[in-house]
Amino acid sequence: MIKRPLCIAVAALLVCLPRLSTAQEPAFDLHVHLHQGAQSIAEYEAQAASAKRQVTAFGGMWFGGPNHALAGQPARARAQNDALLALAAKNPKLLPIATVHPYDGKAALDELTRVATLGVKVLKLHPHTQKFDVTDARVLALAQRAGALGVIVLLDNANILAGDSENLFNLAVNAPKTTFIFAHMGGLNFRFWNVLALIRTAQNFFADNVYFDISAVVTLAADSPIEAEFVWTLRNVGVDHVLLGSDYPQFTLAQTLDALDRLGLDENEKGKIRYANAHRLLKK
Repeated sequence: MIKRPLCIAVAALLVCLPRLSTAQEPAFDLHVHLHQGAQSIAEYEAQAASAKRQVTAFGGMWFGGPNHALAGQPARARAQNDALLALAAKNPKLLPIATVHPYDGKAALDELTRVATLGVKVLKLHPHTQKFDVTDARVLALAQRAGALGVIVLLDNANILAGDSENLFNLAVNAPKTTFIFAHMGGLNFRFWNVLALIRTAQNFFADNVYFDISAVVTLAADSPIEAEFVWTLRNVGVDHVLLGSDYPQFTLAQTLDALDRLGLDENEKGKIRYANAHRLLKK
């Protein structure tokens, strides 16, 4: 029989040892900007490996810098999508995230249909960078077509535009057959999304078709005065509807995982956010 003092010493040692498990657990990073294509992938994977983080899969987009798709450039958007698909063909971890511009009308709808037939599962739209209004009828038409094709619509939701979260909520209500992922979960306006806990009680109103990635905002919330409220919000929107995203290169995967690990969530909840939810939703 082990003597009590020894038991206490062992327990104390285990508490003091660094936690190694989370670094080795799978991670699905949904939000990776590939500004420099293959070079960005190499740098992203090297950075994760240096930090001893396991990247099981990552969603990559050309979005950002000089590569965003503006209205009136459908040929450029098509070329970017093709280049991304070519990268994905060489890297099995890469989930290609295509883009179009809603204001390109039929050309945008045609390109969405084309990339969907090529296996694209996610379409990224960014109202601020692409300079479009979420309330425009062309955005709704594009979102509805995406839903019909089984393509998920990933929209920026950093709340840097007036009415950002409110407009996105109404878009999701008006396109109930489309699955949406709202990136950054409203930024510092994340409190708005607690309304989902109430909306779900309204019979036959909300399709529960909204997911969130917590890229960027999680690094701000961890160890902050708003952390408890942020965790409360994650649980109100439903931890099963929350996904991991780093927003690389603005933030690293290690920064994001460390911030997630510091939140007051239990290990089961963290595991869902880190990998399981995205794997279930995206089948990758």
